[in-house]
Amino acid sequence: MKALILNSGRGTRLGGLTEHQPKALTELENGETILGRQLRLLSQAGLREVVITTGPFAEALEEYVRAQGLGLSYAFVPNPAYMSTNYIWSMELAGDALRDTDLLLMHGDLVFAREVLRKVLAQQRSVMAVSSTAALPEKDFKAVLDDEGRIGKIGIEFFESAVAAQPLYKLRAADWQVWQESIHRFVQTGQKNCYAEIAFNEIAGRCELYACDIRDMFCREIDTLEDLTEVRKERELWMDR
Repeated sequence: MKALILNSGRGTRLGGLTEHQPKALTELENGETILGRQLRLLSQAGLREVVITTGPFAEALEEYVRAQGLGLSYAFVPNPAYMSTNYIWSMELAGDALRDTDLLLMHGDLVFAREVLRKVLAQQRSVMAVSSTAALPEKDFKAVLDDEGRIGKIGIEFFESAVAAQPLYKLRAADWQVWQESIHRFVQTGQKNCYAEIAFNEIAGRCELYACDIRDMFCREIDTLEDLTEVRKERELWMDR
């Protein structure tokens, strides 16, 4: 299994914090960064190969990652068009490094408790982290489920039969290949500035992607300064857990 961390975004909603460095290097607590914590948890969970997409300040990000000394093998995939594309294009660019492999996929601004990662990795089928106890967010991802917990749609616009969802996936190679092929078709028709989940929705019926219900476990993206403040305040829910 390989891990893919999407770090090509500009992070402009964090204001001055991303003026001179990648969003992923934003500090959480005691000097540890979002990315540093992700990599540490991946290493502790036994993963060894990590693919990281990059955008602004790519050199600084690569230098930081290599200095962590975690014994991980890294492949960096730059997205020079990060100003005009979304991560669907970054995932397409990373495609050759991710052929024929099970995949752990996450966004680079995601903070989660160790127990969340453990639960996701323990699943035998392809899953996305969701919470049946969290309120449905207005503007963030939601997953539409059938009666068996299979995911049929992912997006910000879905509310019916939906649960709050986070961009943390464990994908079996066969399911990832189907999604990857849909991503390729999308970008070939010029659709490079949309969520990759839109490409998933086109082929959801061919993927066995299920909800992994983390309920009240901590898992949250940091998009804004307000998000960062809240995550720091709630550190007892994710630090050393």
